Amino acid sequence: MKITRQKHAKKHLGFFRNNFGVREPYQILLDGTFCQAALRGRIQLREQLPRYLMGETQLCTTRCVLKELETLGNDLYGAKLIAQKCQVRNCPHFKNAVSGSECLLSMVEEGNPHHYFVATQDQNLSMKVKKEPGVPLMFIIQNTMVLDKPSPKTIAFVKAVESGQLVSVHEKESIKHLKEEHGLVKNPEQRRRKKRKKISGPNPLSCLKKKKKAPDTQSSASEKKRKRKRIRNRSNSKVLSEKQNAEGE
Repeated sequence: MKITRQKHAKKHLGFFRNNFGVREPYQILLDGTFCQAALRGRIQLREQLPRYLMGETQLCTTRCVLKELETLGNDLYGAKLIAQKCQVRNCPHFKNAVSGSECLLSMVEEGNPHHYFVATQDQNLSMKVKKEPGVPLMFIIQNTMVLDKPSPKTIAFVKAVESGQLVSVHEKESIKHLKEEHGLVKNPEQRRRKKRKKISGPNPLSCLKKKKKAPDTQSSASEKKRKRKRIRNRSNSKVLSEKQNAEGE
């Protein structure tokens, strides 16, 4: 039975890996119901999950799930301890927390870009997750972890991609990386590094006080010479007039 389960898991993982780019370490998003079922079934998640999926795994949860487990009280105290040991992934509900199921569903919407697995016992959440293509779903049945087969929505999406009607998220990412490598699209990090144009202030040279023009030495010297000539001419004319007056007497 164990070998059969691992064969099915390997087959399903290969499907998600080839069509949606799911890769190790596998990020498993846990909710409170899955943690509670693991506690009751005495399942050691950190040890058994990597062996079942035949690869490295990361147990993850969100703040909303932790908040929900705290409000439910002592009945789910053990499940809360398991969830608290998981890595906390950032969810969009920073200010107002939502239910755990609603939060996990929001984490895998828009094509599940981070390749999360969803591990839950909530049937309502499972039905909604199956409507999102490319999301691996896990649950516990008879104290045994199971990776569910791809949903009909996921299979229909893959067929549409193969027929050329749609482009998968994995292909969009690869096309984007190729464009960035060839310089067709600017890398967002380069856009951030691009220096902003500083607001230019007034020209510092225009703020300087105008220098007074230095007096022209040549012109001042010529004026002095003219004044000297005038003085000499006046003195000569005075002397001549005195001689004429003396001769007339």
